[in-house]
Amino acid sequence: MHLFHDTHHRPRQALLLLLGLTLGAFTAAAPTAKAAEPATPERQLARSAQPLDDLRPLGRMVGSADIVGLGEATHNSHEFFAAKRRVFQYLVEKKGFTTFALETAWSSGMRVNAYVLRGEGDPERIVREEFQSSYAMWETREYLDLIRWMRDYNLHHSRKVQFMGDDMGYAGPRLFDEVSAYTAKHYPALLPRLTALYRDSRPTAGVGDTMNAMIKRPLAERKRLAGELRQAYDLLRGRRPGPDRTEHAWVLQYARTLAQTGAMWSFDFFDPDQLKESRRYRDRVMAENTVWWQRQTGHRMLLSAHNGHVAYAPTLTAEYPKLQGAYIRDAVGAAYMNIGFTFGQGSFNALDLNDPAEPIREFTVGPPGPGSNEEVLERVSPRDYYLDLRRVAKPAKDWLGVFRPTRSIGNSWPQEDDQVRLGPSFDVLVHLHRVTAAHRL
Repeated sequence: MHLFHDTHHRPRQALLLLLGLTLGAFTAAAPTAKAAEPATPERQLARSAQPLDDLRPLGRMVGSADIVGLGEATHNSHEFFAAKRRVFQYLVEKKGFTTFALETAWSSGMRVNAYVLRGEGDPERIVREEFQSSYAMWETREYLDLIRWMRDYNLHHSRKVQFMGDDMGYAGPRLFDEVSAYTAKHYPALLPRLTALYRDSRPTAGVGDTMNAMIKRPLAERKRLAGELRQAYDLLRGRRPGPDRTEHAWVLQYARTLAQTGAMWSFDFFDPDQLKESRRYRDRVMAENTVWWQRQTGHRMLLSAHNGHVAYAPTLTAEYPKLQGAYIRDAVGAAYMNIGFTFGQGSFNALDLNDPAEPIREFTVGPPGPGSNEEVLERVSPRDYYLDLRRVAKPAKDWLGVFRPTRSIGNSWPQEDDQVRLGPSFDVLVHLHRVTAAHRL
């Protein structure tokens, strides 16, 4: 059951889941001026468009932000992933960024980071084993290549880059083991109680099997497990820190992420109101985890997620009532900025909702429909480009403030376009004319 990765659509899909004027020339023979062309939105946007092959203006748009949310308009197109790697490399090399944060489980991020920092494990095996179920969209050649690049970078630089996961759909064994080992060392009297509280939640199978089995557990049982994980966190939170306060802070965060996972699974996903609240909870917690990491490490970081998470403003239907980007901005203000993506046409991989087995397949969409945001964006420039929406002049600024159909494709297909206001949603917008499906491992 793919619960956490969808962006937003029908309840069934949500259960599969959990971005001037041209003056005429005067001549001596022509005493009157040529009529000025009207300032249409696309002409105003064209004045601000920057070609995607030059990232230096993007660096200036990022400015002093410590957290940059970088979206995607599908969860599995090559060009979005390739652009993210390119932007991250630029931010690392030119702006001092050090963390790549992904919409994936915290424990999966720990395992990837162990490879990135110390070379522990085989990266392809890690990607295959950790990116399953709701996180299967990351099991791609593109993410494997990014992780390998990060490891290679660390082999040749003293300032290390790191990888983190901010999500809570799965909690791997290492989280339980780290908390238990710390408790045994510093609070041995608490260990029997902690062990009992963790016993029924510590996974004994892989990511996919664990997540798929969890949704089948009775709601009452999931609520009991959530209560036990919360009790364990409260047990540790009330203790005096050990001699190493940094180590204590990390272990307490591990215990907190375990409690977050329990709480996420305690919602009744078949109740529309509960489903909506689970989405609010998820985006809030992903934001809290991202901000915690930035404050704990001091790193400047790129946050990779769907447009529907990094954005500020919800869609017209507000199936996600408040987004991760809005929560982060509330917490850190101007230290957060975001970048959304749109595209004209092309391909992506997604779960096929028309097949009862819901396999991952490649799908293709044609040119954007009339009245959509993409219809106008396609006319702005013949090249792929990006815009600083904060500096756009009228009438384009007014145009950006209106809800219009916009492709926002999550991990399943088919689905209807969202109604999105680009201006209130994003600081910067990247538009690609054509995308192709990502390369699955």
